[in-house]
Amino acid sequence: WLVLTAASALPFAFSDLDMSYTDAFFEAMSGISTTGSTVIVGLDSAPQGILLWRALLQWLGGIGIIVMAIAVMPMLRVGGMQLFRMENSDKSDKAFPRATQIAMGIAVLYVSFTAFWAIMLWSAGMTPFDAIAHAMTTIATGGFSTKDASIGHYDSTTIDIIITLGMATGALPFILYLQMLRGQGKPLFRDSQVRWFITIAVTIIVGLAVWHSETNGVDFLYALRYTSFNIMSVMTGTGYATTDYGLWGPFAVTVFFFVMFIGGCAGSTTCGVKIFRLQVLYEIAKIQLSHMLRPHGVFIAYYNRKPLSEDVTESVLSFFFLFVFCFVVLAAALGAMGLDFITAVSSAGTAIANVGPGLGPIVGPSGNFATLPDGAKWLMSIGMLIGRLEVFTVLVLLFPAFWRD
Repeated sequence: WLVLTAASALPFAFSDLDMSYTDAFFEAMSGISTTGSTVIVGLDSAPQGILLWRALLQWLGGIGIIVMAIAVMPMLRVGGMQLFRMENSDKSDKAFPRATQIAMGIAVLYVSFTAFWAIMLWSAGMTPFDAIAHAMTTIATGGFSTKDASIGHYDSTTIDIIITLGMATGALPFILYLQMLRGQGKPLFRDSQVRWFITIAVTIIVGLAVWHSETNGVDFLYALRYTSFNIMSVMTGTGYATTDYGLWGPFAVTVFFFVMFIGGCAGSTTCGVKIFRLQVLYEIAKIQLSHMLRPHGVFIAYYNRKPLSEDVTESVLSFFFLFVFCFVVLAAALGAMGLDFITAVSSAGTAIANVGPGLGPIVGPSGNFATLPDGAKWLMSIGMLIGRLEVFTVLVLLFPAFWRD
């Protein structure tokens, strides 16, 4: 990932945009990690070659992380991903005898989704170039746009709906899509992770839309349109924006801050803590509460109606605490460089959760990261890598003790 990012930064460094290598590396890491934070000002007039390169980096990063999540991370037995090795091993071995077949199936599906959303965006009024670029960064839940104002540039309800659905598509498990197409496995919406994702998203969207409508005196359908798009964008880690939701009020800012850590489903292009880990944490909390009420009772945690092993629960807890630890350290380091509290904390969050925009006037939906000091950009690049590789994978690479296991 580091070598690929270093090489991918060269087109930015040698372009007509007059970017330093620090900025070029930041932009490349943001692309490959599908974060979506940018240091480029003047996207509307930027060369199309650079805009396409940004979209391509995110598109390749998206499919890369899907394959990694399905074929590599479960074998590393870190972050709770071994759960999917156990859950899918029998079915996957029969449906896809070799890892190459899984990768090929995902690649075909990924290209098909990209083509479909490109056609939809083109039919909704985007130019063919913009439609292709945004389709690539939508299915990758990356968020790089060809416009400074992001999707807000188009001010189109139809485009908002299409991209919202596209982001949701990228946030669901691709292995379930493949199993459905082959007539094997359970329907998409019978998977508990998918149901949790939809329930959480709809609950937050409707709740915030009602609050926005009542508090700020806007029409409910208007509030629902902008809340739906921007919550889905932040929750999936895409990072598109259609408005500066930082101006909605402190409550909305707080909601968006916490939503950026949720993420989508395992085996998708999304980022963050991910839904299945929230499910495991919920089961752990439920078991502990049950033990408090009935100390001598025997309680078992379940995921998708299957018992959770102690190995999985411990792994998820370890991931969660390491994730929080990395976020706190990164936020403190950015604050030590002179960034104000909101900028430092939201920049750390958006990097470690691979979201894109932060909060506040500097790095919020209406700003970018160009004015941050070079040291902060390098720290955020490291944060993006740690977040994208899900913390534990970086430890696997750095500590030989993991290799022997």
